[in-house]
Amino acid sequence: MSATWYECKVKYRKVDDNGVQKVTTEPYLVDALSYTEAEKRINEEMSAYVSEEFKITNIKVANYAEIHPFENSDRWFKSKVSLIAYDEESGKERKTSMYLLVQANDVKEAFDNTTHAMKNTMGDYTIPAISESPIMDVFPYFSGEEGDIAALEKFNAIKASKPAIVVMDDPLELEETEAEFTIQEDVEL
Repeated sequence: MSATWYECKVKYRKVDDNGVQKVTTEPYLVDALSYTEAEKRINEEMSAYVSEEFKITNIKVANYAEIHPFENSDRWFKSKVSLIAYDEESGKERKTSMYLLVQANDVKEAFDNTTHAMKNTMGDYTIPAISESPIMDVFPYFSGEEGDIAALEKFNAIKASKPAIVVMDDPLELEETEAEFTIQEDVEL
């Protein structure tokens, strides 16, 4: 399981609505451990969709804190979420921004889906901006095991709700993909 999203731009020939073949470049997101793995994964994913030759023109780390797909939605929107914290020393309000990629059909639905994604957040936040993203599709890492998916969803839900420290039960077994994680919420540093 990885935590880095890479934006990969893919150039290929596409037939438009008028039947004319044109060259297009489209961005896709893949979940990978490295640039090399991102390149390998986008090659695998695109070969299933594009029958002709394609070229990867750029790979970069995407600036998304979380990705939230929603059923019956066909477009991706970039939501800027500002988390509000109060600095006790200065007494001033401090905002920290992050970006979510949410799936929706329009901006209003993207706002609703962003609010739904943030529902377990304990602190205050605002949504100062939502814009349609050029991202065509998102390819998350999928091991095929239901337990891995359920554990990832539970981990993301807990992580989104409040700050926590993640501790691996057995740090010496890093190669095993089924390492168990525990969440310790009330830890003094």
